[in-house]
Amino acid sequence: MKQDTILVADDDIFTLTSITSGLSDAGYQVVSAQDGKTAVQLGLLEQPDLALLDIRMPGMTGIEAARELKQRGNISTLFLSAYSDHDVVEVATREGALGYLVKPVNIQQLIPAIETALKRSAELQQLQKKESELLGAISRNREISVAVGIYMQRFAADEQNAFDAIRCFARSKSLKLANLATALVKESASRDDLIEAIFEHSLKTR
Repeated sequence: MKQDTILVADDDIFTLTSITSGLSDAGYQVVSAQDGKTAVQLGLLEQPDLALLDIRMPGMTGIEAARELKQRGNISTLFLSAYSDHDVVEVATREGALGYLVKPVNIQQLIPAIETALKRSAELQQLQKKESELLGAISRNREISVAVGIYMQRFAADEQNAFDAIRCFARSKSLKLANLATALVKESASRDDLIEAIFEHSLKTR
């Protein structure tokens, strides 16, 4: 079973040591940093399942580090702070924090919060994957429609015959329909030859 990796960053060495030790004992893989900049570097290198960041760190704050980790590594964050300030909580929430804990925290409090955050992070990543796949499918379908339109205009074909000709040619060449459509849509010196080849193939297979 895969061990979840947690990135922990806190400028307080006592807190950092206590949390990393407790998480390691609980079975997590842990990478640690004492400042935001190092946390970002480690996060992008190690690709942890979750980042646990103190909000107030010197140099790059936890908020800034979380933003970098999310934008550049799609890494979700659970925040730690010695303050339960409403404005800080609001900023953390706006940056997509999966949770917010006020220090001091003990490991018995921390583990349930981490497990909840890990589950939520996995759900969000699955949603993002599905959204990306959907957008990709829409884009591919759009290119196929454009390719069919190009063929229709070139040979005065109806939509079904144009689609069948392109699909049949793709199968004969062991090409993905979407890849062939991309080649037809893209302006290139060889596009006319490709369209003619599809047309000639359609005549042979009628």
